[in-house]
Amino acid sequence: MTPPDADPAAALAEPAPAKINLHLHLLGRRADGYHLLDSLAAFAGAGPPGGADRLRWQPGGALSLRLEGPEAASLAAEPDNLVLRAARLLAEAAGITPQGQLVLEKFLPVASGIGGGSADAAAALRLLNRAWGTGLGQARLLALAARLGADVPVCLDSRPARMGGIGELLIPAPALPPAGLLLANPRLPLATPAVFRARSGDFSAPAALPAGWADAAAMAADLAACRNDLEAAAIALCPPVADLLHAIRALPGCLLARMSGSGATCFGLFATPAAAQAAAARLPETCWRWGGGFTTGASALYSPLDGPA
Repeated sequence: MTPPDADPAAALAEPAPAKINLHLHLLGRRADGYHLLDSLAAFAGAGPPGGADRLRWQPGGALSLRLEGPEAASLAAEPDNLVLRAARLLAEAAGITPQGQLVLEKFLPVASGIGGGSADAAAALRLLNRAWGTGLGQARLLALAARLGADVPVCLDSRPARMGGIGELLIPAPALPPAGLLLANPRLPLATPAVFRARSGDFSAPAALPAGWADAAAMAADLAACRNDLEAAAIALCPPVADLLHAIRALPGCLLARMSGSGATCFGLFATPAAAQAAAARLPETCWRWGGGFTTGASALYSPLDGPA
């Protein structure tokens, strides 16, 4: 079976914004080796280009993928991009033959702790579910996302959510206030498995967070009592992460600086998107950097075990 006919002149597009772990607590480890986590995930929103990848689709021909953008070269050696895996998985679930040309504009650094590949895969599921007319519901898409990686489910809606389990359990996030977000990466990739192997020490308790915050300063104050349990291991493997965190903390108006995910990208919280953009311009040009705001509004995609799907 082939997807429904589409206007050959039409091109569909979908953003794939950066995912930021505002805190990341490791609660334990399963028998299969996967770690149980508690994390508040947020997403880059309004701001200059660069805080999100962009995926486009055009009808016609066998399924293919072309890479563009300033970070495309880092993916050129991958034999099977996660976007293509997501496309084939969706087609298999829908019982159709995948077709059309996908173009991925890559702005986010690779292996950087902000879910670039996961965001791209989630964008492919959203985009092709619409382009191919497959019409799979939220629960089906979440199940497919979980098969692609631990961060793909939360990236499916790209809105704030609290992550549990190994990333597949999603519950509503506290209401995020308007705030500024700075992202910076020393242009050094960090492999997630290596960071987890290097981690040592006790496990953490889930973070105690309120239902929401009145402003960015209140949010930063509460998040300061939390941590990223992978930060020390990442710094041991990649010492420039510590230098970058020090540089972000020294920027005027910085309310909180922390590493995201397994690194090496670090973030800074600021009172406004404009303040974050100005701060980003102060960092060395040798860094990858972006300043803007958050996507606000809680995710509507929750785990079938924890809420509506």
